[in-house]
Amino acid sequence: MWLLLIGAIVVVSFTHWLYRWRNPKCNGKLPPGSMGFPLLGETLQFFAPNTSSDIPPFVRNRMDRYGPIFRTSLVGRPLIVSTDPDLNYYIFQEEGQLFQSWYPDTFTEIFGRQNVGSLHGFMYKYLKNMVLHLFGPESLRKMIPEVEAVATQRLRQWSSQNSVELKDNTASMIFHLTAKKLISYDSENSSENLRENFVAFIQGLISFPLNVPGTAYNKCLQGRKRAMRMLKNMLQERRANPRKQQIDFFDFVLEELEKDGTLLTEEIALDLMFVLLFASFETTSLAITAAIKFLLNNPHVLEELTAEHEGILRRRENAHSGLTWEEYKSMTFTFQFINETARLANIVPGIFRKALRDIQFKGYTIPAGWAVMVCPPAVHLNPEKYVDPLAFNPWRWEKSELKGASKHFMAFGGGMRFCVGTDFTKVQMAVFLHCLVTKYRFKAIKGGNIVRTPGLQFPDGFDVQIMEK
Repeated sequence: MWLLLIGAIVVVSFTHWLYRWRNPKCNGKLPPGSMGFPLLGETLQFFAPNTSSDIPPFVRNRMDRYGPIFRTSLVGRPLIVSTDPDLNYYIFQEEGQLFQSWYPDTFTEIFGRQNVGSLHGFMYKYLKNMVLHLFGPESLRKMIPEVEAVATQRLRQWSSQNSVELKDNTASMIFHLTAKKLISYDSENSSENLRENFVAFIQGLISFPLNVPGTAYNKCLQGRKRAMRMLKNMLQERRANPRKQQIDFFDFVLEELEKDGTLLTEEIALDLMFVLLFASFETTSLAITAAIKFLLNNPHVLEELTAEHEGILRRRENAHSGLTWEEYKSMTFTFQFINETARLANIVPGIFRKALRDIQFKGYTIPAGWAVMVCPPAVHLNPEKYVDPLAFNPWRWEKSELKGASKHFMAFGGGMRFCVGTDFTKVQMAVFLHCLVTKYRFKAIKGGNIVRTPGLQFPDGFDVQIMEK
């Protein structure tokens, strides 16, 4: 009898808990959607990779069923997904008031609890100003010759090979440049390979967050641990032997650390260096790889791009002089091309925020404490804004003065957290494309599919052959 009673209580309690899971309460009307399985939510469906160039199936299927704003649950966390341009814009504009930057605990574990994406208010602005010291216009102007020299050297090297795997080789090229500017790291003269640790980190970044030895997620955490150990050793060596003049960003960070009353701590400084190293080379190499793929698939675009850059060479008084800042700023079609690449590549498929209080929007309530995911692919591939949205058409950006974000373009984020490295990415892409199309021909050898995931996207075995003109 007692066993039956206990069993009945357990069944009733479980049924009630399951009902509450699937039908969470709020002070208003929640957006429609499904919370999936208890605790697990819809995590497995969300993490499933796909090779479609369209809106991710996870989002597309729910948009068709529930509309542009819907609820779900990922890794036990209730989440509102927004594909609505008005709500996205509202979220970015109300940063720090109604919403704040937020990422799942697994991402925080990966990027560090003191990473710039997890900090808010004055501390975030302080770090942003530090980064602008590295990526501001004056720094980028001085960087043009160095970027051109690295691109020229690598392209010459690749042209001597039968083929190159584009994603890995562009990542290596950009990491070399970025690590030198940030920490004066030289892979050829270092006893440890810093980039190998980042490769291990990246391979697990988009994996299911199961921290068990042997899993991709565990390897990711181990890659971070090794990279952070190297950065910490470098920091300690610099502190023991300070330079008289600033040569790299690490010198600037060390100067900030030594100031009286500084807000910067060693932990924040190391997390900042880690995030900058990752973001500056991984996302840019993906963008360049996608750009080459689009050029190979659209010969008329390649023809227009080549004409612009050959025109730059013809207008030079000295044919052998290097690329100038003024020439870079004159690359009108190139910037249209970069915008269109960013729109279609959708390298950052989700931007996360958290509601600071109950928020009413278009008849729905976003409860305080709930996470919100802005979905850029749904915005960038909206046929109501972009005619034939899956077509690669740089001319759609003609007469556009877009330098930041808008309701319909958020490839580099939006609001006060608009990516401070955007111009650095554009410089690297534009200079690389200039060197490529003026001196080389190229063709695909194999692969070229962009495997899309909730994290980043990885070209599938994209090998190309590069030949001198």
